Amino acid sequence: MAPQESQHESTRSTSPAEAAEQGRTGRRALLGAAVLGAGGAVLGLSGTARAAGAGHGGGGLKALPVPTVIGHRGASGYRPEHTFGSYQLALDLGADIVEAGDLVPTKDGHLVCRHEPEIGGTTDVANHPEFAGRKTTKVLDGVPTTGWFTEDFTLAELKTLRAIERIPANRPHNTLYNGRWEIPTFEEVLKWQDEQTRGRGRQVWIYPETKHPTYFRKLGLGLEERVAKLLRKYGKDKRNSPVILQSFEPTSIQRLNKLVDNPLVVLLSAANSRPWDFVETGDPRTTADLITRKGLREIAGYAQGVGPTLDLVIPKDADGRLTTPTTLVKDAHAVGLVLHPYTMRNENPFLPAEFRKGTDADAYGDAFGAFQVYFATGIDGVFTDNPDTGLLARQDFVNG
Repeated sequence: MAPQESQHESTRSTSPAEAAEQGRTGRRALLGAAVLGAGGAVLGLSGTARAAGAGHGGGGLKALPVPTVIGHRGASGYRPEHTFGSYQLALDLGADIVEAGDLVPTKDGHLVCRHEPEIGGTTDVANHPEFAGRKTTKVLDGVPTTGWFTEDFTLAELKTLRAIERIPANRPHNTLYNGRWEIPTFEEVLKWQDEQTRGRGRQVWIYPETKHPTYFRKLGLGLEERVAKLLRKYGKDKRNSPVILQSFEPTSIQRLNKLVDNPLVVLLSAANSRPWDFVETGDPRTTADLITRKGLREIAGYAQGVGPTLDLVIPKDADGRLTTPTTLVKDAHAVGLVLHPYTMRNENPFLPAEFRKGTDADAYGDAFGAFQVYFATGIDGVFTDNPDTGLLARQDFVNG
């Protein structure tokens, strides 16, 4: 992701490194909640941390470890994203939640899990001559996009495709698994969640996202009603259900708030960007307006959390280095919102400049150091393509 500047004026003068050291001590007892569930066994945390592990207590979001490690599109640092191979590995590595489902619809109204409706970069559709005529250019949230789109395929047709690695330049090792897994449906994910919960003896959480909901509603393929129908079918539409719903469009979350009782999270992009539903309705506000105290109070009226880009938590300078943390964490917590920013990745290009090692695009930098700085801001969790790295970083932070 490109560096994104927050519009918050920060009142803090400590450096990110100093904040990390201060935060390790101040939050240690609270962060002992990281040993809940299978995490303690995976991390091998100390007795002191375990003793503090009662943590939040209660059900729903409050039952999760803090900081929560969320497997971004599964364990997408190691397997092609949004496949059962990726989802399964995220659980095997100990992720607290699996982001199983960026939800987009098929032509016949099924919900499938793809990062985007355009699937040329995440499936082998280009190798299927029978679908060559489906390649087209569409305007997706104002951006001309060329490729193949899920809404032009039936589910049966999509099931003939296989997933491939989306960013092979950064993850050449993932290309080993190209062609191994098919595109999962959201209903299959819900069944898989139940199977994994039974088999592992602990509750498995998922974190699906409604993708481009305004775009699809205009096509007669509204997402929210389809999501709600499936959640109700599987008894997962309650306040304490282990399914957190998220979207970059606040009106999608408002719509879901009327349909289900699940925990809801508003995703936040660059400070100077506008949610696409705002563009469509003429709402002049930007993300910078949403992260003001007034904006956060409004979000707290219909959601339980926000998912900001990490640059809204700690902006970067022109050289890609971290600057001073903003007040976003404090301001969100003040109105009762949790923060699950995105996305931590191990490879150099995705890390702040001071944590990169060498110049290879697929080489790992000092991801552990970056995790410490972000954890120290008080975030409640983080999306990461590398859940095992996140869990070890949490162990360091809790016990450091």
